[in-house]
Amino acid sequence: MNLKKYQEICKENTPKENIFKKTIISFIVGGLIGLIGQLLIKVYLSFNSFSYTDACNLMMITLIFFSCFFTALGFFDDLVTKCGAGLFLPITGFAHATVSSAMEYRKEGLVFGIGSNIFKMSGSVILYGVVSSYICALIKYLGG
Repeated sequence: MNLKKYQEICKENTPKENIFKKTIISFIVGGLIGLIGQLLIKVYLSFNSFSYTDACNLMMITLIFFSCFFTALGFFDDLVTKCGAGLFLPITGFAHATVSSAMEYRKEGLVFGIGSNIFKMSGSVILYGVVSSYICALIKYLGG
């Protein structure tokens, strides 16, 4: 079989993606995550005597916890597949990436499995986040 024929067969059998539909779903899900976060802030502010900063911190901790918990239960991957970037890009996506890496290697033990691989997927985000923050701070410091 030549390359041209192979490419035609692949093109015919590749499922068509509806990018508009995926964009709308991601937008709605991302908005719902933001709405849930805002509701959590309101709850923390109304039921306790937390400051706004503390309520925001608690909201992030809550979203991270549920993302990790749902990943551990095994159904967050399905949600990410269906909801796309709307669920994966916020803070929940970072928690999911970290926990899924740890769970993938848990059979190898605490040190060589989980400890060595927990930041496999999210390590680059941490590294380049820290490096870019350092560079921006240095530019601001030198710029006066």
